Amino acid sequence: MELAGKIALITGAGSGLGLATARAFAREGATVMINDIRPEAAHAAAAEIGPKHRGTGGDVSKEAEVAKMVDETLKAFGRIDILVNNAGVPDSFVPTVDQPLSHWQRLIDIHLTGTYLVSKTVAPGMIARKSGVMINLNSIAGVIGLPVRTAYSAAKAGIGMMTRVLACEWGPHQVRVNAIAPGYIMTPLTQGLIDAGRIDPMRIRRRTPMGKLGVPEDIAEAMVFLASDRAKFITGITVPVDGGYCSWGAPSDAFPDEMMQAD
Repeated sequence: MELAGKIALITGAGSGLGLATARAFAREGATVMINDIRPEAAHAAAAEIGPKHRGTGGDVSKEAEVAKMVDETLKAFGRIDILVNNAGVPDSFVPTVDQPLSHWQRLIDIHLTGTYLVSKTVAPGMIARKSGVMINLNSIAGVIGLPVRTAYSAAKAGIGMMTRVLACEWGPHQVRVNAIAPGYIMTPLTQGLIDAGRIDPMRIRRRTPMGKLGVPEDIAEAMVFLASDRAKFITGITVPVDGGYCSWGAPSDAFPDEMMQAD
């Protein structure tokens, strides 16, 4: 029960990595407010993990909706001990010269501005109590260069730097701010990209030293650690959870074909 008695707000948690994190937090004793832009998904997810948890709608890129979401959480539970900025939308995998400005703006608004808005709205309560944890969703796309992912990569890299800045600014108030950079994780979204021929899972496996894609629980368990007191002296970092993807730099496959065939 690493998070017993804690109150957590997780954005974009109606499905995918956010929902896996909500389940893990609930297992560890936290009470969770699940946010999703689809209110029905938020309420269904909260009901699934247990009766003490709640769901709320809200678009993280809209200041008024963020204020309402945070206020609803405070009215329901009195405080927010842990914030997970998970909300996001998928990229288009379109060459930069063919990307419309609207695509760029939407990804920046939801990923980067959304993380900023929710963080600054939750922070005053944590600062006043001199206690709190924030965990942001970076990505391997924010750490290494991935072609045709311009807006997504820029937004995620911005989240990485904002994580460091906020950790430095709020560290004197004992508010920790960290980020996780997932690699290729097998979610319904990833499966859809595979089915559409947008990504090749075998190429990803060959490029990954551990030779496999991750699962949502891999991210959730890292979230539990960073949110817990075991990480009480860790702040301002981005932790890649990617099977070694970002570390590989040799001009050859990271996971040999013969090992893949044996697997």
